[in-house]
Amino acid sequence: MRRALVVFLVPLLLGAPPARAADTVVAETLDNGLRVILLEDHRSPIVSSQVWYRVGSRNERRGATGIAHFLEHMMFKGTPTHGRGQFARIVEQNGGQDNAFTSQDVTSYFVNIAADKLDLVIELEADRMHNLLLDPKEIESERQVVIEERRTRTEDDPGGFLGEEVASIAFKAHPYGSPIIGWQEDIARITPEEIRAFYRSYYVPNNAMVVAVGDFRAGEVLERIKRRFGGIPRGAAPPPVLTVEPPPNGERRVVVRKQAELPIVYLAYHVPNQRSNDAAPLEVLSTILSGGRASRLYRYLVYERRLALEAGGDYSYFSIDPNLFWFWATAMPGQTPETLEKELLAQVERLKTEPVTDEELRRAKNQIEAAFVFQEDSIHRRASLLARFEVIGGYAQKDQFLAKIRAVTAADLVRVAGSWFPEDKKNVGILLPKP
Repeated sequence: MRRALVVFLVPLLLGAPPARAADTVVAETLDNGLRVILLEDHRSPIVSSQVWYRVGSRNERRGATGIAHFLEHMMFKGTPTHGRGQFARIVEQNGGQDNAFTSQDVTSYFVNIAADKLDLVIELEADRMHNLLLDPKEIESERQVVIEERRTRTEDDPGGFLGEEVASIAFKAHPYGSPIIGWQEDIARITPEEIRAFYRSYYVPNNAMVVAVGDFRAGEVLERIKRRFGGIPRGAAPPPVLTVEPPPNGERRVVVRKQAELPIVYLAYHVPNQRSNDAAPLEVLSTILSGGRASRLYRYLVYERRLALEAGGDYSYFSIDPNLFWFWATAMPGQTPETLEKELLAQVERLKTEPVTDEELRRAKNQIEAAFVFQEDSIHRRASLLARFEVIGGYAQKDQFLAKIRAVTAADLVRVAGSWFPEDKKNVGILLPKP
């Protein structure tokens, strides 16, 4: 113990510089279109390496929903160089962790590992970007895994089931109305040829970005990425998503019966994406409504009135296209969905006429800023934030986010509530428990 303390103190006594989190991003687009974003962070000898593809359920056509998520599963099924299951096995054998997710707009793959293993990750990711096997037998086997995932996360989850139903009526034209995991019938039908065509169209360097944060020298890592990814040929430009959701003409409503313990009520309104000046006020509004136990909906519906078991609101700031602002509540035993809907709508109307208090506004801004700043403590989250901002217009927007949040006023919140939560154009979902 004593020796360890001496070893620890020597660098300090000798004036060695402390480990630091760098702020200078190194970014470059390779000749084949691959976007590379690197940030040195020398606080720990680890690295988060992430590959983001600009494809999600938003890019799917009717009849082939869920194909982006299906392909995410297949990305772990091997290449001629690294066979079935080898990617995850190699990462784990070298002390790393890997995972992936598919969203409406992107599919992301990440590895968190010791910094001296970064070359290994670069090799593995470049290999599966261009050489995925997509064996028909593996596709059939994984199909059952995806179907089971849909059952557990949607079919057997009352909240997930109702959210899927509301999204499907809220969007008549735009693919945001389809579930990310896909409709059951599509998952069962999708062919290996369709998955291969999807892979060839979207898993190309000019539709991807490599983001890494950690204990490395950015210039050296950039050269390694160029050597390994630079030889992958640029693909044809993926087909753009041109669909624009037409404005709603009136209220839309869905009532479903499902095995569940309690009724659930969802309200959803069409709102703009982050390109709008109303994006920051909407982000603040969602925190005021559902940012912890002091938030408005929790305090009023759960704590004071005891009408709901849980309640909240949500806005998708990083959505590429205009999306939905959600309000929701799960009824307490003995309460009716009619009462919950009425009270939720009363809170929506209150936002249009009554400015939030200074305390509510200050608390929401502080919560957003604290959560944003605390993400800098994690190299994984630092990398993810850079990628998310890059997707919506450029990683440099990250440095402007907090200024936009700080500038929001109580009057802004009244204005956006009045503009985007019209009584006659809401989307309502009610889940009634089956007897």
